Amino acid sequence: MTFTVHQPTGGDRLADILERVLDKGIVVAGDVTISLVGIELLNIKIRLIVATVDRAMELGINWWEADPRLTTRNSELAVENDALRKRLEVLEAAVARDHRPRKRRPRSIAVKSGAAHE
Repeated sequence: MTFTVHQPTGGDRLADILERVLDKGIVVAGDVTISLVGIELLNIKIRLIVATVDRAMELGINWWEADPRLTTRNSELAVENDALRKRLEVLEAAVARDHRPRKRRPRSIAVKSGAAHE
């Protein structure tokens, strides 16, 4: 009987580690503060979460859905926005037409014919 033992190569090990990290998620947090003579000059807060999108959603993290630079919905919203602007222009023009001061027509004066009483 012959047994073959498969030793993972560097790429396989890295893929396994990455799969585990993405499946479970990992959080890296830290603060860096630079001070000079007791005066804080720079404060950097670092928060890094590495996880799959599904795992992030489970954790309640979905900020990318509202970021217009990261969503394809941005183009849909731009088209909808343009359509709404055009509708608004049409409605504003109609309102302006309806509220425009109208010229008054002169009233006709009826003159009675006949003899005048003196």
